Amino acid sequence: MNYNPFSLKNKTILITGASSGIGSSIAIECSKMGANVIITGRNKDRLLNVFKKLDRNNDHHSIQADLVEEEAINKLVNELPKIDGIVHCAAILKKQPLKFINESTLKATFETNLFAPTLLCQKIAKKNKINNKGSIVFISSIASTIASYGNILYMASKGAINSLSRGMALELASKKIRVNTIQPALIKTNLTDTVLSEEDLNNYLQKFPLGRFGKSEEVAYAAIYLLSDASLWTTGTSIVVDGGVTLR
Repeated sequence: MNYNPFSLKNKTILITGASSGIGSSIAIECSKMGANVIITGRNKDRLLNVFKKLDRNNDHHSIQADLVEEEAINKLVNELPKIDGIVHCAAILKKQPLKFINESTLKATFETNLFAPTLLCQKIAKKNKINNKGSIVFISSIASTIASYGNILYMASKGAINSLSRGMALELASKKIRVNTIQPALIKTNLTDTVLSEEDLNNYLQKFPLGRFGKSEEVAYAAIYLLSDASLWTTGTSIVVDGGVTLR
């Protein structure tokens, strides 16, 4: 008997920020689970590299777009077929303590981490591009509730995503569309490597009861659950994927 409630076969899934890190892993793992994947990101070359790694048994598409530009969002939405799920992975992390925050970094962080996914969801919902019983997944962070020095902007943007998700879950429930978040702890990717020193990483590693950093594909497995029919009665909540770090 070939029974798998976590299968994504015949589902079309849009993944933003898919050109690297967690987004690329989610795209690859979703394709392995049978999804028709639409990937989008700013970097054309890196997007192409991810596209080549997608399971070739399904129908995939790659659309280059900078989602901080409303024109790019409109173009993406117009090109989209009807979809069954979205995973919002695009994000930036700018480490700055309060006294060094300026309008430029504040605007850049919220444009990418909050405004872009909000407007994308609004336009997809308005144009009825997501099927009933669809699933919307936001990649949030434990940083939304766990404070750390110099991380105020990222914390604030992810806290806003948590609230956005719950509000959307309530509004879209009449169409049986679920909206949830995943809150990972530090996942070692090219993004973390650009903002954290080796010393910072080694110090942080000591905090994990499970003794290691998470892997991007482990976040992907949580996303697969939320995109699949196994989660048809799960909405307005968050899955914490943190190696036990929030236990302390």
